[in-house]
Amino acid sequence: LFKSAARLHQIATKRQSRVTKRAKPKKAEDETVRRRSMRLQRVEPSGIPAAEELAQLGAEEYPQVPAGPFPMVPEGEMENSKSAEELLATWMRISELEAGCWLVLLLPSLTKGLTMLCRYQDSLKGMVLSQENIRKVVKYRVCSMAIHPSESLLFVAAGDKTGQIGLWNVTCRSEEGAHVFVPHSFSVTCMKFSPCNPAHLLSLSMESLRCGDVTRAVFDEICRSEENLSSFDFLEDNACSAIVGCWDGGVAVVDRRTPGTSPELSADIGFKRTRTVHVHPVNKQYFVAAGSVDVCVYDVRCLKPGGTRPVSSLKGHTRSVASAYFSPVTGSRVVTVCADDTLR
Repeated sequence: LFKSAARLHQIATKRQSRVTKRAKPKKAEDETVRRRSMRLQRVEPSGIPAAEELAQLGAEEYPQVPAGPFPMVPEGEMENSKSAEELLATWMRISELEAGCWLVLLLPSLTKGLTMLCRYQDSLKGMVLSQENIRKVVKYRVCSMAIHPSESLLFVAAGDKTGQIGLWNVTCRSEEGAHVFVPHSFSVTCMKFSPCNPAHLLSLSMESLRCGDVTRAVFDEICRSEENLSSFDFLEDNACSAIVGCWDGGVAVVDRRTPGTSPELSADIGFKRTRTVHVHPVNKQYFVAAGSVDVCVYDVRCLKPGGTRPVSSLKGHTRSVASAYFSPVTGSRVVTVCADDTLR
């Protein structure tokens, strides 16, 4: 019995020895640990502000401009410095010189216009860009610009993507020749000096249309909207009324002489969005509007809130239209800029 048991034990031991087990490799001490993101680990990152904190930081960096009149004081100053006062005084002085002859500037004859064009072409050929004529006027990207009509000196206004407006006296070579004002909360997409009174600078952002009056050192609010305004143009030579384009596809008529900040009329022109509006240089009742793929001419006298039919539709655009403008002298032509890399 003992011999049989020993034999059976020997046979069982041999069978088990034939079964090989894979040995588990020992974990090296210097082996790198696989990294997992904090998002997968569901761990809040330390030292990084949450989304609410980022929004609060953005609001602090770009403060919202309150509604209503806003004082014409440079950014970061409680009152105008001596250099800022000199800049505003220069703007006022050159505007007084131009105000007396604005009718001559606005109503040139065709012959005079062609003569000025030839002189302009000759002057372009001799233009040179020098270092003293380069200046960082605003802090961020420039979205619009306006040039004062003065012939005595070059005075420029530039608007950036955060609502800043920089005024620059190019003739002044010192650093005090430029100052920044913040009358808007969003991108300044359109600016124009008043043709009859260049002491007024009208500027448009998504939330408001303002008039900077240098004689009173204030940015008056003409029209206010909920982040919907895109562009504007004057309907009259005296610049008292304007047509305003809206991002929701409509247009509005604004009159500066009417108290309040509501438009006189809001009309539906059938666009998904209205990027630019431009008034005919001779027949001021007509304006051209550019939208997503639409370019149409309208009569401001026929605008209706429930829908307005265009006087003329300019077809052929296959992609988004950035802008459309009448020719400056007669208005007999319209030029459009389209995303298909084509001017029409």
